[in-house]
Amino acid sequence: MRKKFVYFLWGAIASAVAFVMLMFVCIWNGWVGYMPDMEELQNPIDRYATQIYSADGKILGTWNMDKENRVHVGFNKISMHVVQALVATEDARFYDHSGVDFIALGRAIVKRGVMGQASAGGGSTITQQLAKQLYSDKAHSTFERLMQKPIEWVIAIKLERYFTKEEIVMMYLNQFDFLHNAVGIKNAASTYFSKEPNELTIEEAAMLIGLCKNPSYFNPVRHEERCTERRNVVLQQMVKAGYINETVYDSLSVKPIELRFHRADHKDGSATYLREFLRRYLMANKPDRDNYPSWQNVQFVIDSIAWERDPLYGWCNKNTKKDGTHYNIYKDGLKVFTTIDSRMQQYAEEAVYAHVAKFLQPAFNRENKNKPNAPFTNQLTQKEIKQILNRSIVQSERYRSMKAAGYSEEDIKQSFREKTEMTVFTYHGEVDTLMSPLDSIRYYKSFLRSGFCSMDAKTGAVKAYVGGLDFAHFQYDMVMEGRRQVGSTIKPFLYSLAMENGFSPCDVAPNVQQTYIVAGQPWTPRNASRSRYGDMVTLKWGLAQSNNWISAYLMSKLDPHQFVELLRGYGIYNPDIHPSMSLCLGPCDITVGEMVSAYTAFVNHGIRCAPMFVTRIEDGNGTVISRFEPRVNEVISEESALKMLVLLQGVVDGGTGSRMRFKYNITAQMGGKTGTTNRNSDAWFIGVTPDLVTGCWVGGEDRDIHIDSMAMGQGATMALPIYAYFMKKVYRNTDLPYSQDALFDLPEDFDGCARAANEDDFMDIEEVFE
Repeated sequence: MRKKFVYFLWGAIASAVAFVMLMFVCIWNGWVGYMPDMEELQNPIDRYATQIYSADGKILGTWNMDKENRVHVGFNKISMHVVQALVATEDARFYDHSGVDFIALGRAIVKRGVMGQASAGGGSTITQQLAKQLYSDKAHSTFERLMQKPIEWVIAIKLERYFTKEEIVMMYLNQFDFLHNAVGIKNAASTYFSKEPNELTIEEAAMLIGLCKNPSYFNPVRHEERCTERRNVVLQQMVKAGYINETVYDSLSVKPIELRFHRADHKDGSATYLREFLRRYLMANKPDRDNYPSWQNVQFVIDSIAWERDPLYGWCNKNTKKDGTHYNIYKDGLKVFTTIDSRMQQYAEEAVYAHVAKFLQPAFNRENKNKPNAPFTNQLTQKEIKQILNRSIVQSERYRSMKAAGYSEEDIKQSFREKTEMTVFTYHGEVDTLMSPLDSIRYYKSFLRSGFCSMDAKTGAVKAYVGGLDFAHFQYDMVMEGRRQVGSTIKPFLYSLAMENGFSPCDVAPNVQQTYIVAGQPWTPRNASRSRYGDMVTLKWGLAQSNNWISAYLMSKLDPHQFVELLRGYGIYNPDIHPSMSLCLGPCDITVGEMVSAYTAFVNHGIRCAPMFVTRIEDGNGTVISRFEPRVNEVISEESALKMLVLLQGVVDGGTGSRMRFKYNITAQMGGKTGTTNRNSDAWFIGVTPDLVTGCWVGGEDRDIHIDSMAMGQGATMALPIYAYFMKKVYRNTDLPYSQDALFDLPEDFDGCARAANEDDFMDIEEVFE
């Protein structure tokens, strides 16, 4: 009987060993559980995140399903104190095992499983923890939980075969979530200490590695004492490992934790508006009219055209991987190389902030102190203001949530009137205050908004993109999403139509107010100035002074239907733009991006360049999947484009944009156009140089929020200075390929006036007064 038992026991042991070996073979080959393939194991970093790069090689940010803020750093840029603290604390035998430490594992089983010592430590190596970070999803069943550890062991052994110990440490530190959206050691160093990883001291490294045990429990922001104790445990482990001595430990363990905390957020950093625009642009689906509400008809048309003509729009859903599935920016570890220049992007963001936040906003605040309707214009009635606020209430997340929860309209309105604790934005940082939700709506509407875009004149490559002043609080993109009335910045398109019809900058027109019959109704355009009233003035003077009477007169001599068709050629596809006399004064809504793209035709010999945001997309292995080339179309003839350069230079050299010379002392050959809409609701400036076309818009969230003063509210004051600040910074950087010595590609002594004015083109001034 005893002999049979021994045989049975040995048989059971042998069977168990055979079963374990069989399971490991099955796991190794991926027959049981999840096992990443060879390619994925050899390229584990950023299995999910897509990285966005600038044209000069800087990482602008990442797109990831859960952790959008991950940025990687090389081993040689990580402080050795961090590496030593990690090894001493998490895996003392790291350099002696091949992925699984059977000694530590046996010790953990005996002490924790048999002796019940909860503080005996775990048996997982750094490599196993990395395997878990990279490839283990949350277990949803008992079987999955049982299989998780063996799978991690196998993956860990495989990782050790493909990577050096230094690479494994680097990957671990780049993957770990240190809390507060600080994913990876680079972001952790920045978030907690405002440092680079290679600048971390011993005690700072120990604190960060202490978080690896349980980031939430040892959170230094909320539990400083608990975190300090954990940091000192890490320091003790470093003493045991021989990385520091007792003297160093004694001096460091008594130090308080000194944080320079800044919460990491994908909404922070450079080119945040562009990154969000590209995220939605690449992941867009083919437009379906049923998915667009009635008030988004314009967007449906624009998106439909983009789907057909722009290979970048909906790129993920137009292209497939080897397995036939579509690309996903959250899961496929792509690299998107944008046209943005990180230096120019910085200059653009600085210019917008300097002028809007530091100059215009204080001026607007001072003006609002005397407005009973602030921040709305005094020209509105109380009823009109109430309608605007009610519309904002209905569009708010609070309203939608309460409506979904079954609250009545009266209950919802009452909740918007009750004061509550909240944190609000200021340009000096967030502030805790007591305010009703309704007042907070009014408060946020008091901030001026802006959009800024700069493109390469020859390719349309977008070099700088600023959709607003603070993406975390104002996420509506005023470059490619927001549409506002363009005012006088539409006039160069009208003048280009005139050039196409044989006119020249030197042709003359009567500078008088006239009444035109439009659809049976009289229309009498107004003008801000009566300078040279009654004179015959050149078209060059008319555009330079942004004279409405000259524009209206030109429009009367041209075909409004031709004008609308020409606007389509310039890339302006808004279906709400209809032929009319008044179109010459810019009542239509257009984006900053569309306007800047349209103006490239003037510099590029009549060839308009569509905005180009991305040059190429690579997979995680560095293989180029897609390349993107400039998309161009001819809008006007080369001769007309040359004439337009003469006209636009006149605006800067002696017209409404002349402060570019006398105030900002920019000497570069340059053209441009200012724009101001009714009641100063929108302020514009579009500038062109031989190499860059740049546009800027400034205004309120609503059209009825604006600076009332004409001196302060016009485009030359609101928008032009932003352009000037930006260009001065660009020209000062000699590493950039832009110089004030650059010249337009114009024939020598060209003034655009080779064709003399034809007496049949314009009536005599006496006829006008008749």
